[in-house]
Amino acid sequence: MHENMHQNDIIFIGTTFMAKVTPLTNTEVKQAKAKDKAYKLSDGGGLQLRVRPNATKTWLLDYLKPFTKTRTSLSFGSYPDISLADARKKRQDAKDLLADNVDPKDFREIQNKTETDKLQDTLESVAASWFKIYKTKVKAKTADNCWNSLKTYIFPKLGKKAITAIRAKETIDIIQVVADKGSLELVSKLCQRLNAIMTFALNTGVAETNPLAGIKKAFETPTVTHLPTIQPDELPKLLSKLNKSKMKMITRHLIYWQLHNMVRSSEAAGAKWNEIDIENKFWIIPAERMKMKRQHIVPLSEQALTILIDIKPLSSDSEYLFPADIVTRQINKEAANKALRKLGYKDKLVAHGLRSLASTTLNEQGFDPDVIEAALAHQDKNEVRRAYNRAEYIERRRVMMAWWSEHIEQTQTGKVNRSNKGLALINEG
Repeated sequence: MHENMHQNDIIFIGTTFMAKVTPLTNTEVKQAKAKDKAYKLSDGGGLQLRVRPNATKTWLLDYLKPFTKTRTSLSFGSYPDISLADARKKRQDAKDLLADNVDPKDFREIQNKTETDKLQDTLESVAASWFKIYKTKVKAKTADNCWNSLKTYIFPKLGKKAITAIRAKETIDIIQVVADKGSLELVSKLCQRLNAIMTFALNTGVAETNPLAGIKKAFETPTVTHLPTIQPDELPKLLSKLNKSKMKMITRHLIYWQLHNMVRSSEAAGAKWNEIDIENKFWIIPAERMKMKRQHIVPLSEQALTILIDIKPLSSDSEYLFPADIVTRQINKEAANKALRKLGYKDKLVAHGLRSLASTTLNEQGFDPDVIEAALAHQDKNEVRRAYNRAEYIERRRVMMAWWSEHIEQTQTGKVNRSNKGLALINEG
């Protein structure tokens, strides 16, 4: 049969027959005129050009849906935006999908949704989802600093960009502005925070790669500045100055409490009486007051319990062990630092440095480093070992804390006092 057979010629196949369609030409498509009613010009293989009375020309593909075999159509767009060649390519793409029993209309909807999701999943929106979880694990001030740094330095240029479009070079150029100002510590934190967001995107299926994994190496490493502390052999001089000072009694006891219990300044200053378990000799600091948002149990030595006896009359009816002048408030967490500066320890020792002093001393004495780290409430990255530490280290920590308190007392007085008298008074308060 001649290949240029007219569109209306008939081909018989077995007992059925069908019209053989002559493919359209560019001229036919271009010159197709509008009529009173819409009509179609067929190109074969289900591809048709629909011409409406308003002269709009639209490409349509008629096809049978996989499995159900119901007839439907799919629009490829309007002519001349979509040329005849473009429409034929789209027809072939659709046939390839149908050969695999994939509905081309469903496939396009999924593709469009994916592209829409990409546009909606901006760096800022994904960061906001990550931040909702992050802020539950850190203190409010830490969370605020984190988000403010992203809002100030990252979001203005990258915030509205799809997270899948974020690239290392552009990000490095933005952070370089901060590095040029010498703020290397902030640079390091920005790199860490961006990587945490990208890791969150990977874990939630929003992104498939992390192009920012190595950006930290593009900048200088900030010099670690340790908080001022003193060496173990300087402890006697510190205790002597503390005992002879004219500072408020409540402040002196706060410093001793922090020294004996190896806690952070905020944890010591915010200590409450309802956190003290006298019967079991524990100080149970709730998760919301801890840096790592995990409950921390401090085994109380006899010397620490004696401090409780001494401060009970000073705390009046306050819920806090160390109240401010207004008893409904806790003492300022900077009170210990201010007192140490007045003792002549400016730039030599801060209250947080008492933890380093304890750690150095205990390590020198051969105590298990893991037990020391547990006492300091440092995060153990090994989850199994961390669980073991909580369950098994508590009694080993009690022994270690007792040794540390006795060491402080021997340094201060030359003798050890293990008296338990007065504990009942604390319970009665």
